[in-house]
Amino acid sequence: MNPPQSNIRHVLRQVAALSVVSGGLALLAGCTSAPESHVVSAPPPPAPQLVVNPTQPTQVVVTGTTQTAAGNTIIVMQAPPAVQVEVMPAQPSSDHKWVPGFWTWRNERYEWMAGHWELPPNRSSVWMAPRWERTSDGGYRFYEGFWN
Repeated sequence: MNPPQSNIRHVLRQVAALSVVSGGLALLAGCTSAPESHVVSAPPPPAPQLVVNPTQPTQVVVTGTTQTAAGNTIIVMQAPPAVQVEVMPAQPSSDHKWVPGFWTWRNERYEWMAGHWELPPNRSSVWMAPRWERTSDGGYRFYEGFWN
């Protein structure tokens, strides 16, 4: 055997050995991956809601205020805070209309509902903002906002 053939055989053996090693590593690498997860999580339960018979209004005394719930009516004996100043983000499209923020009564206190851009049901729809009106007995009645 002359030296060039022996060198070729030596190189071929090294290539074969490397291919066996790299193939084995590829198989081992596949074994170290995390198993596919099949855990299915359920959505959170819905928030509890107060169900009120509209013919039988209820009164709840909450931290010195009175809230009467009849259908969608809320009357609170505490005046709402002043409207907050909001910075309007960029309008998403020319079809979006700004719905300003407002105070609502939740969790036994006033909570600010931030303004946001919204697509109205029709191009001609106008947003009628929610409002608080003073009642004859000194309370404040809330009227929901809606698209007109």
